[in-house]
Amino acid sequence: MIRTQLKHLLIGTPSAFGTDGEMSAIAKDKVDRPLTLGFDGLEGNQVADPLHHGGRDKAIHLYPLEHYSFWQAKYPDVAVLDQPGAFGENFSCSGLSEERLCLGDIFRVGEALIECSHARQPCWKLNHRFGKPDVLKTVVRTGKSGSYFRVLEEGRVQAGDDLVQQARPYPEWSLERLFGMIIGGQHKGQTAELIALSKNQILGETWRVRAKQLAGQ
Repeated sequence: MIRTQLKHLLIGTPSAFGTDGEMSAIAKDKVDRPLTLGFDGLEGNQVADPLHHGGRDKAIHLYPLEHYSFWQAKYPDVAVLDQPGAFGENFSCSGLSEERLCLGDIFRVGEALIECSHARQPCWKLNHRFGKPDVLKTVVRTGKSGSYFRVLEEGRVQAGDDLVQQARPYPEWSLERLFGMIIGGQHKGQTAELIALSKNQILGETWRVRAKQLAGQ
């Protein structure tokens, strides 16, 4: 059983991002007070692009604190890496890296109950936020993606709450393996596994669609 602590709780609102004025809420601020975690996410948290961010399958984005040392060493001049929230995460904690976390893992955090739906698929905004051209490619290469959770039971959460694992229905599907197959190009010869994933209702909908496409269905 995994037990860790929610070190930081973060929320954000859309602001201008990029040279064309596109909006993004990737910049997050730490919140010390309790917040309500609802089915669509944290109280006060907003998304600028609801087509690709937010929603029930992506109610919470978690990024492991232990990855920061890797990114700081790679990009020592990037100031946003000096504190949590660089990747737009809502939950910041240690102990839930992609090799430890599995699809469908259920955790109690504060009053809420959450379920891991998939890993994060990186996008160009990470390149722009860090001011580096290869962040997206590095995430894909290393699998340091972070994870998404849906909310099974709403409730109040706050920094300092314990995250306590309640169930692990798919121990064979670490997020490391899942990310490698769906995003990292490691799907060749895995047709049966991809078909099974495409039918697994715990997996986020967009990744079920992707699994079906990769299986040639």
